[in-house]
Amino acid sequence: MKKIYNLFLILFLTQTIMAQNYKKSEPFAHTYSIVARDAETGEMGVAVQSHWFSVGSIVTYGEAGVGVVATQSFINPSYGPKGLALMKKGVPPQKALDSLLGEDEGKMFRQVAFLDVKGHVATHTGSLCIENAGHRQGDNFSVQANMMLNNTVWDAMAVAFENTAGSLSERILAAMKAAQNEKGDIRGSQSAAILIVKPTSTGNIWEDTIMDLRVEDNDNPIQELERLIKIHKAYDFMNNGDLAMEKGDTKAAETFYLEAQKLFPENLEMKFWYAINLLNNKEFKKAHPILKTIFDEDENWRELTKRLVKSKLLIISDKELKNVIEL
Repeated sequence: MKKIYNLFLILFLTQTIMAQNYKKSEPFAHTYSIVARDAETGEMGVAVQSHWFSVGSIVTYGEAGVGVVATQSFINPSYGPKGLALMKKGVPPQKALDSLLGEDEGKMFRQVAFLDVKGHVATHTGSLCIENAGHRQGDNFSVQANMMLNNTVWDAMAVAFENTAGSLSERILAAMKAAQNEKGDIRGSQSAAILIVKPTSTGNIWEDTIMDLRVEDNDNPIQELERLIKIHKAYDFMNNGDLAMEKGDTKAAETFYLEAQKLFPENLEMKFWYAINLLNNKEFKKAHPILKTIFDEDENWRELTKRLVKSKLLIISDKELKNVIEL
């Protein structure tokens, strides 16, 4: 009996020492995540949630025209940039992942998922990842989790992703919510992130990222992430409205601004630019009551309206401007 006890003690101490060695340079972020591709648009995304501060800064990686990576458990951050570099050279995800695992003495602690631009996936769940741990692959996606309260998390994520309609962000969010509905991380929740990149690179990295949102520290990070995704969609409409205004297409701008308001009706800025566009379209009767409501709430918007004339974002006569300012 003593020999058995000593054997277990040696095994425990060995694993503890190994874990401590990896923790010195590698974050200890146990979590659930998804890497996925939209078969219609080709967009690729990765999302994560954990009871760990700023998990998105260490788990999620992506590059337009290449793929996405999630690296978690006892995180080895190098899997992100190295995995993307290999896939960029045309190395299939499984071969790329196997190559990096072959160089990693701590692979038994790792959980990693690769997805490339063609939707091919590769996933590794190390034998010493803390239970409950596992992963599931499907067409154009992989879901993975470790240190979960229940072993139903990854299956629930897969089912949600496969059976949810909509954009890639909406499907990814559905998978994340499904994980949380299965109680998620045994420790609770703290941070979350989502990163979506384009299927082809423009050569300009500032244009290649479709969505990059992080919840660094929150009691309900998935709920907060859902709110941010909705706001992000609203501001996409705003950005398209701004582009339309730059081109002088005020009718298109009005449509975009109105769509933004529908998603975020309490936002004064969205109401403001919609009203400014109405002024440019000479629809004064529609614009005036909106602007009056905004001015009554915050006088600074009245001052901003005057400044827009100089920048030629508001094309209006002096008389018309006076009528607006005196609302």
